[in-house]
Amino acid sequence: MKQGNFLVATPSIFGDFNFQRSCVLMVDVKKSGSVGFIINKKLEYTLDDLMENISTPFPMFYGGPIEQDNLFFTHTLGDLIPKSIQIKNNLFWSGDFQSILELLESGNLTQNQVRFFLGYSGWSKGQLESEIEENSWVVSQSIKSDNWMNQNPEECWKNEMRALGGKYLLWSNAPENPNSN
Repeated sequence: MKQGNFLVATPSIFGDFNFQRSCVLMVDVKKSGSVGFIINKKLEYTLDDLMENISTPFPMFYGGPIEQDNLFFTHTLGDLIPKSIQIKNNLFWSGDFQSILELLESGNLTQNQVRFFLGYSGWSKGQLESEIEENSWVVSQSIKSDNWMNQNPEECWKNEMRALGGKYLLWSNAPENPNSN
């Protein structure tokens, strides 16, 4: 597992609200633990609903169950955002939030350049490796770190199940709650 990789929840995670049908971008992977953001769980409210003095209705995403009252972001702006942390190639996270706000309010920022998250997903030492061994997660080979923000987040998990094929193909068309079938 490396920074910039994506995890895809397998159907064995059924019933776990936080991670069921999730695709997670890994932004910090170390032996001591890992951090990622769920990229495909769009929230019903936007950034301007949460913050005063913001007039742009940028979408918000549920990043994970840890620190849900904190705002995090990933972006493709690199040096335009001081103190950014490179994930991989032209993909970054964190940085000077005031710089993001200035670009946002000036209209010089698109939804394909930044993604905002409430909360993050985290794993302690050895935890993620154990969950991958238990087949709770698959490391995606098809989500590309350079264009995932351009894709429809609601289709991410289904597309990944189709790309995995085999036994996962059936799950790509299954309803989110099998009881409502």
